Amino acid sequence: MSRTALGEFEHHVMLALVRLGGRSRGAPIVLELETATRRPVSPAAVFVALRRLEQRGYARSSKREARPGEGGRGSREFQITAAGKAKLAESRRTFERLWGTGNPVAEPS
Repeated sequence: MSRTALGEFEHHVMLALVRLGGRSRGAPIVLELETATRRPVSPAAVFVALRRLEQRGYARSSKREARPGEGGRGSREFQITAAGKAKLAESRRTFERLWGTGNPVAEPS
């Protein structure tokens, strides 16, 4: 049986892709996650999550050749797919149903 629910980190990676507005390379994704979560993020963990998301059809990547003057071997650019956007929307609806209308973790008065 394949897993369809998003893990917390996968959810964060997908939201970072959306926030970055389209195609993004790994380093900006890591920086976005570190800014949003206020904690260090392992680039390797991001790439593992991106690979899993690609395998499930929620993200895709393409090879970007190095531009003149950049040197190096180019990089991969990632973007969320329509299926990924739909999965995020479904996940949000689930969280909203679970949270309900009140604040279930509010401090007692």
